[in-house]
Amino acid sequence: MLLVVGVAVVMAGLARIAVRVRRRGTAGLAIGAAMAAYDEAMNSTAHDTFVELREQDDRTRPLPATDPARRP
Repeated sequence: MLLVVGVAVVMAGLARIAVRVRRRGTAGLAIGAAMAAYDEAMNSTAHDTFVELREQDDRTRPLPATDPARRP
């Protein structure tokens, strides 16, 4: 009986922490980095893809050049 109560308390605590982390948005980078480490260990091509996707997200798109001759 004590074991069941202990497990229930731990699960309730973890659920409360999960709600707080989701609300604050602090888990995104940590989970992404942990999954990247796992992918690197288990599947090197998946890690390469992860790195490439992160680099694509960090790139800025160039704005179109303004042409003074095309002003209305």
